[in-house]
Amino acid sequence: MCGDAISVRLTNLIYLWPTLAVLIFDQLSKHFVRSSMNLGETINVIGEEFFKLTYVQNSGIAFGLKPGSPLSLIIFSSLASIVILYILLTSHKNHSLAKPKTVRISLALILGGAIGNLIDRIHSGRVTDFLDFDFPDFIMTRWPIFNIADSAVTVGVSIWCIYLLFTSGDKKEKLAESVKQNDTYTSEIDSPEI
Repeated sequence: MCGDAISVRLTNLIYLWPTLAVLIFDQLSKHFVRSSMNLGETINVIGEEFFKLTYVQNSGIAFGLKPGSPLSLIIFSSLASIVILYILLTSHKNHSLAKPKTVRISLALILGGAIGNLIDRIHSGRVTDFLDFDFPDFIMTRWPIFNIADSAVTVGVSIWCIYLLFTSGDKKEKLAESVKQNDTYTSEIDSPEI
């Protein structure tokens, strides 16, 4: 019994590798940009306009939105990270919605991105952005500048949404039934018999 519990916990920890990879690449890339570029500097990478490295500091969130004070962003990011980490580490117990591998990987990517930008906010009150693409579109003259953490959050949310969209009705019903059974099972385990 004890070996099974350890095995399950180790399995859950495996899903934190994407989080760790995102954190390492995000922080190393931001360090490189901050140490080798001046604020506002641009380096053409592909073509004159398609892909550039442009060093900016963003006090808001994605796409330059500013939903509140830096402290409120730190609190929100911290709470969201704690909730996602809890779900990932306890998904074997009572979070049947997070049991599919696809969902766990998407949550791990979101967690890595959230923590990566949280580190910047705590350290300087701003997030270092530098990936500057010009995707043809009709809404914006140029795509907002972003970083690896932003990309991880976007990819994680996209994977999760695609999973939810393409999960068949039968799977959704089985998942809902699994949640009900799991809740019943965990409440039986948690409440000792008299």
